[in-house]
Amino acid sequence: MPKTPAIDHDVIRDLAKLLEETGLSEIEFQRDGVSIRVARNSGPPATRLRPADSPVPPPVTVASAAAPIDPTQHPGVVASPMVGTAYLGPSPGARPFVEIGTQVKAGDILIIIEAMKTMNQIPAPRAGTVTQILVEDGRPVEYGEPLMIIE
Repeated sequence: MPKTPAIDHDVIRDLAKLLEETGLSEIEFQRDGVSIRVARNSGPPATRLRPADSPVPPPVTVASAAAPIDPTQHPGVVASPMVGTAYLGPSPGARPFVEIGTQVKAGDILIIIEAMKTMNQIPAPRAGTVTQILVEDGRPVEYGEPLMIIE
């Protein structure tokens, strides 16, 4: 009778941590005939409770008098080229690379996306004015997710 391999709890913890760090929804690992799959719950996101005395951050989008347009269909959308964690500035607490109203040139750094412990600078694809920032600092982003709008 073949021996059933023991479950390596450290591998499961490492895979779960990797899911959190990269924003992936699931990951599978195989070794020596053992397969481990770790998936994130796809239900509604949990809300964080904050102390009553902590300030609520203001939203980071600009309201427009025109009818709202789906950001994915906007001609000036800058979409995420990868899955990872978005950072609006070069370091925690630092001033963001761009803010609403910032004039950018093609190639200017807009945001950093951390993927697999690598910081990837995302440049502006074209010149224009940043009119919307659609992601929050330190939050996971998916491939193709709208990051900001440049008009």
